[in-house]
Amino acid sequence: MKLLWKIAKALLVIACLIVLALYFTGNDYVFRGFQLTYLKGQKTANIDDYPDFDNNIIMAAAPRVWQEHPQYNQIPLTDTLQKELDNFQTAAFIVIKNNQLLSENYYNGYAQNSLTNSFSMAKSITTMLLGKAIEQGYIKGLDQKITDFLPEYKNDPYGKRCTIGDLSAMTSGYDWDEDYYFPINPTAKAYYGTEIEQQMLSRKFVRRPGGAFTYQSGDTQLLGIILKRALNGKSLSTYMQEEFWQPMGMELDAQWSKDQADGMEKTYCCFNSNARDFAKLGQLLLNKGAWYGKQILSPEFVETMITPNAKAFPNSKDHVYGYSIWTDNQHTTPFYAMLGHLGQRIIVVPSEDLVIVRLGSLKDERQPYRGILKNNDIYYFVDEVLKMTKNIEYDVENNPL
Repeated sequence: MKLLWKIAKALLVIACLIVLALYFTGNDYVFRGFQLTYLKGQKTANIDDYPDFDNNIIMAAAPRVWQEHPQYNQIPLTDTLQKELDNFQTAAFIVIKNNQLLSENYYNGYAQNSLTNSFSMAKSITTMLLGKAIEQGYIKGLDQKITDFLPEYKNDPYGKRCTIGDLSAMTSGYDWDEDYYFPINPTAKAYYGTEIEQQMLSRKFVRRPGGAFTYQSGDTQLLGIILKRALNGKSLSTYMQEEFWQPMGMELDAQWSKDQADGMEKTYCCFNSNARDFAKLGQLLLNKGAWYGKQILSPEFVETMITPNAKAFPNSKDHVYGYSIWTDNQHTTPFYAMLGHLGQRIIVVPSEDLVIVRLGSLKDERQPYRGILKNNDIYYFVDEVLKMTKNIEYDVENNPL
């Protein structure tokens, strides 16, 4: 009995030391992360976790509801597509063809008004806001040095050379570890911590900017800080509401999760909306920034976003990234996409006038990979929807944009 008591005391001491170590090293966010994942039966962040965080509301106004295609929900999903959706805990899957809602399906208790986490699709949204800020003169352009807004890096040998475009294109050389499962890393701290601006600005640049593509969420969060400062403190949520959400007639209010009540948006993730409104963002890119007679975003900037940044892939034929947009120009039917953790997808197939949205709790990570983006599900979605829509006829004159 005494031995057991000694073991119990030793374990208690070790636990206390671990707790103290986490607090004194600034890693106390781990406790919140543990509470919001493992104690809820999850291994990582999930698509329904926005109520666990403080959020800014992005209010809708005068909704413009999608026009339904004459064959709305009359074309069955292919067996392969249905199997893919069933096997990976899909929440929503919709198809927009020629600016009309062709197919709309919800699963596992989700519905048309369900809000779910965008995860890294928010990176594309943040760069859309960047494009608008450039257009309105808040920022000079992609080549502007970050130190104009982040003087904290004026003495950083690499940071002082980094441009705003480097952050959007993921060529910054910023010190970051992109990991969604190991609890002690900067990505987890940004997600569950409460001082995201301080966290970002405390990290350095470790490589020459403008080099090879390295995907890292810290780049987009730094970009968010720049936007906030450029907008003289206006929140990105308010800017999104004024310049995109309300002018585009989104159907539902969205929510953008923050680090704390008086903090800022987690701009690399955590934009919470529904499938129909996510689809409108894809349609906006497909329209080169136009929306029912109004130019919401510069067509030149949209073209920059969706064009692979060739200089970031000097030794690879697989140019998979533009400015916060994933690209596959080698596919038999080229497409580009906004992609997020656990299989959040907004896929645009320009030649077929298609927008595909998939939201859900798991993604297909089986190997071998089917395409250069190394996300098998994307290729199933594109290929199977193309099979579904190959015989559809459409009179574009009846549905102008």
